[in-house]
Amino acid sequence: MRVAGVIVQSCDDPPTVRELTPGQAATFGRGSQQHPVDIELPDAAISRVAGRILAVEDHWLVSNLSARSTYVIENPEGGGEFIKVAPRRLEMPVPFEFSRVVVPGADRSAAFYVFAPQHTYADIAATPDGSADATRTSFPLDETAKYFLILLAMCEPRMRHASSPVIPTAPEIVDRLARVPSTAGLTRAAVNFHIDYLAREKLRVKSPDGAKADWQRSALVSLALQFDLVREEHLALLEG
Repeated sequence: MRVAGVIVQSCDDPPTVRELTPGQAATFGRGSQQHPVDIELPDAAISRVAGRILAVEDHWLVSNLSARSTYVIENPEGGGEFIKVAPRRLEMPVPFEFSRVVVPGADRSAAFYVFAPQHTYADIAATPDGSADATRTSFPLDETAKYFLILLAMCEPRMRHASSPVIPTAPEIVDRLARVPSTAGLTRAAVNFHIDYLAREKLRVKSPDGAKADWQRSALVSLALQFDLVREEHLALLEG
């Protein structure tokens, strides 16, 4: 049976946990005796009542009650996915099953977690008819190919740390893949060849005007993470 509602959990030890059924709400902020909140974020730069979480059937809504601070909601399970909640924005839908809500503070940001019900998906069977107008694959990637491991190695820093700006260079990719049997003996020239092949043939990224020399790696990483072409479960391929 699928459970509706959401769970809100603080980062304290032990954590404060609030279970919300559809229609129930939880507030967060600095709080006070006159303005108690469900999730306390004790920072002088955070409003007494900074925001509100509202549970819906299979997702949740967030309201930013601050007059000047933008909040960020991260997807810890995604490749750097996040959404911004502008000041005074009310009941904004959040699409992530697991979220980290980040509220800027005086010295550092405060955060808490929200767990939503598992998403449901349509059960659509793949029935290719072989006709000329059959649906094609947008990005035909072979997960057993060397180029896929190279793409995965480029995306790894951002997949493990959403805020990481690092994109490995060709020599760093060679070092990272040295322990993977299928890429043993990989050279810097081979890595650059596969990157160019990914850019031209597989993901079809185009050089923007005034692009820097490393534009291909940056464009490939952005596209791969944006469309979930590489996912967290793929990281096991880098362990050899």
